[in-house]
Amino acid sequence: MTRVFVSGCYDILHAGHVQFFREARALGDHLTVCFASAEVLWIHKRRRSSLPDEHKRALIAALAAVDDVVIGEGHDEGIDFKAHFLRLRPDILAVTDDDKYAPLKRALCAEVGAKYVVMPKTPPQFEPISTTQIVKFIRAPEAAPLRVDFGGGWLDVPRLARPGAFIVNCAISPTVSLREWPYERNAGLGGSGAWALLNGKDGVGAELDLGVGWQDPAVIAETGLCAWRSGSRPVLDVKTGGEFLRGRMALRWTGTPHDTPAMVGGARDYDAIARAGATAREGVWKNDFGLLADAVRQSYAVQRAEGMAALAGDPASGETVPGATAWKYCGGGFGGYAVYLFADPAARDAACARAGFRAIEPFVG
Repeated sequence: MTRVFVSGCYDILHAGHVQFFREARALGDHLTVCFASAEVLWIHKRRRSSLPDEHKRALIAALAAVDDVVIGEGHDEGIDFKAHFLRLRPDILAVTDDDKYAPLKRALCAEVGAKYVVMPKTPPQFEPISTTQIVKFIRAPEAAPLRVDFGGGWLDVPRLARPGAFIVNCAISPTVSLREWPYERNAGLGGSGAWALLNGKDGVGAELDLGVGWQDPAVIAETGLCAWRSGSRPVLDVKTGGEFLRGRMALRWTGTPHDTPAMVGGARDYDAIARAGATAREGVWKNDFGLLADAVRQSYAVQRAEGMAALAGDPASGETVPGATAWKYCGGGFGGYAVYLFADPAARDAACARAGFRAIEPFVG
């Protein structure tokens, strides 16, 4: 009989573990699985075990590919299974090709004459996932806000960052969830950042990987009306609940989606963008609706200079929006939603009674 031995944390069992056990078992006739005890997990990972050890042993033992289960209780990092290994004297120690403790394990194999076998990478039966990813998914919120931006947009893209400049945005409700998404997609409201957060991922990292800025996941995770310092990573400068915006914001769908990553390299007036961001930041600091509305108008002027179509309310559009004091495309523009600020709640509600407008409110989690 050829006895195979594998070890690992195996803290939250997933399909990748099952596939590894099955492939390791195919190397011989008997498979012993050793998992790290709750104490070992805490000592070496600083993490609580997902289950009591005996429950975990029962789950692993129930798998068809597994013949025996032992619990690693040794305090030597990487070889907490040493006592069991020397006692059982298996023929093969199977490891994955990213094993960080190869020298220690090879030496252990030499003591009993076991073969150290590196399992080749095989196509995963399911999309790979780690215990860390599972924990993050479990801890992810059930719902998340989206966001509207008022000034300084694009200065959150690391290569476009400007020292001393600001990006100002506001988390909004109604919120979204994996089951309910009451907004259009590709809309300029930070949907990709919210999607990453809801799936337990690093929203900032995901946005930077797309080649765009970090403002969406930053304010969605922080919530509130926020001013951020321009730079390679989000640094919060000032935050309020945005109460002076309550009852005075609405969105209007332009009828077409937009693609922010495709626009990052476009020509635009970054000096004017920085000025709008500074005005918006002052509006947040002073809780001044007029200053924030002025920043929105400055931002819209930049968007129009880039060639974006006139929005309703702009005389060039031929369509009036009574009571609207400022408007701009959300995010990168050229489609998606436009945000409107209104003189008072009555004007906002009247606009929302018209087709195409919907009320939004500041969201503070």
